[in-house]
Amino acid sequence: MKIAMLGTGYVGLVSGVCFSDFGHEVVCVDKDPRKIEMLKAGKVPIFEPGLDRLMATNVDAGRLTFTLDLAEALDGAEAVFIAVGTPTRRGDGHADLTYVMAAAREIAETAKDYIVVVTKSTVPVGTNRKVAQELAAANPELEFDVASNPEFLREGAAIDDFMKPDRVVVGVQTDRAAQVMAEIYRPLFLRDFPIVTTDLESAEMIKYAANAFLATKITFINEIAALCEKVGADVKQVSKGMGLDGRIGNKFLHAGPGYGGSCFPKDTKALARIGQEHAAPMQITEAVIQINEEVKRRMVEKLRDLCDGSFNGKTVAVLGVTFKPNTDDMRDAPSLTIVPALVGGGAKVRVTDPQGRHEGEALLPGVDWCADAYEAADKADLVVILTEWNEFRALDLGRIAGSMASPRMADLRNIYSEEVASGAGFTEYTSIGRGREASARAG
Repeated sequence: MKIAMLGTGYVGLVSGVCFSDFGHEVVCVDKDPRKIEMLKAGKVPIFEPGLDRLMATNVDAGRLTFTLDLAEALDGAEAVFIAVGTPTRRGDGHADLTYVMAAAREIAETAKDYIVVVTKSTVPVGTNRKVAQELAAANPELEFDVASNPEFLREGAAIDDFMKPDRVVVGVQTDRAAQVMAEIYRPLFLRDFPIVTTDLESAEMIKYAANAFLATKITFINEIAALCEKVGADVKQVSKGMGLDGRIGNKFLHAGPGYGGSCFPKDTKALARIGQEHAAPMQITEAVIQINEEVKRRMVEKLRDLCDGSFNGKTVAVLGVTFKPNTDDMRDAPSLTIVPALVGGGAKVRVTDPQGRHEGEALLPGVDWCADAYEAADKADLVVILTEWNEFRALDLGRIAGSMASPRMADLRNIYSEEVASGAGFTEYTSIGRGREASARAG
């Protein structure tokens, strides 16, 4: 089957590469000549483990190509996936559908034969019906179906998520569209991965409901962590005890400095907006959005306390600025709240991140970038672990503490413990959700 993938951002590129690995002929289209040039040269414009190798394999096999020409991509294609950006619209929190609708119009004006237009981008409920209206208005003669196929890719583990999904969700209106989608995902069906076929609105809602629920789990454990600090409990033990309950599960119960990334912030805001528009307020989701921002601000105060009440004149080493490990994505990362607060408070901030500098240089002005944690911590007054990259899980803490002007650590991912840190020479250590006694017990 020939598939066109419209958009070579994170979702479009990962999906296109993986579809080609299924054996389909995939043509990825983008308007950005620089990006297409990079891809044709075998360079991946995003960081995702294993994507470069899988892309090269399928390009060499002749199943995967890249082009600026939509007509070339659609020629002979049975399905075209819309995988363009849906950023949060300024002012109202809704998803901006400008790029989605523009893509629909271009498809309608270019396609010659029957085609299934599949929305891969995350879009508000009702969007796929609007896409169908846009297609029909732009080309009344075109025979087409619209399908909703939301993505559930975790950055840093996207290839595994695509190849071994918890489920694939497909929203369709006709049997013909369902058959095309079934053929596209046949390799997964043959390996007994669940394919959930539903109507358009349910498919759209599943995506938002799933992400809002996961964001709620993260925010809930962060609130519990704040209480643990007050009462002397250990949130890691609390999370473990909760997660062993099969009705709850252990995923997304790791306390930290708040969620970020390309999905949770955008999708929770969009779901809240959808609820407001339909007079069915998403009160839990609205609270989650507010509390998540408060969590980030609480981290700033935690760091200020470690700096004797003021950042002014202090040197702070920040380890990790991407919103999670194994990605270069900085979107809504806690670092974008915490680092500017340090700089604005008068601190000299040194930053190190295995993949964050490419985006971070523009997003975090006024910081010094370092090659590793040891360079960043030299003569520093405070070291902050902000992203749990593997490089930061087995640091020589004695070496770091010995090089600091004032050996203090804020472990905002609970990688270490007070016992381990003090044994390495740190005079002060703080973490998330562990009262002082609990921290001392946690080594």
